[in-house]
Amino acid sequence: MKRCYPALACLLALLISACASQPIPLQGEFVPISARDATDGDRTGARVRWGGQLIRLQPGTDHTCFEMMAARLDAYGRPWWSGQETGGRFIACRRGFYDPAIFVRGREISFAGVIGGYETRRVGAYDYRFPRVDADVVYLWPVRYADPLTRPPPWPWWGYW
Repeated sequence: MKRCYPALACLLALLISACASQPIPLQGEFVPISARDATDGDRTGARVRWGGQLIRLQPGTDHTCFEMMAARLDAYGRPWWSGQETGGRFIACRRGFYDPAIFVRGREISFAGVIGGYETRRVGAYDYRFPRVDADVVYLWPVRYADPLTRPPPWPWWGYW
């Protein structure tokens, strides 16, 4: 019977770790396309969950639009950056006022909503076709801070004193 305890503990740990998921507002069923894929064709009406880094915030009279640099999302729905790759750009708009002092350039945000259409805007001298998401959810992620190392690598291999 004592042999079952380690197996039971492993099974319990596996079940608990399987419960880790996206924040509740970001959960649901979405079409698995990227902002770059949506730019190439017409995907109006597709329900998507996209995220990325804020480039520019544009508060209007009754809504706010976010111009975003898209990134892949990790298992939690948070933007995940790997090297120099990006997923293109998109615009997400939602009713209400979002404060430019909080939603500053570079913050990571995830959105859930429906592609409501497309807008052509200039990026430098280039005309870029942005998919526009009519967002139901705007999820601002906490700022990531690097953990400072208390000891230089290759600690602990150089020994304890």
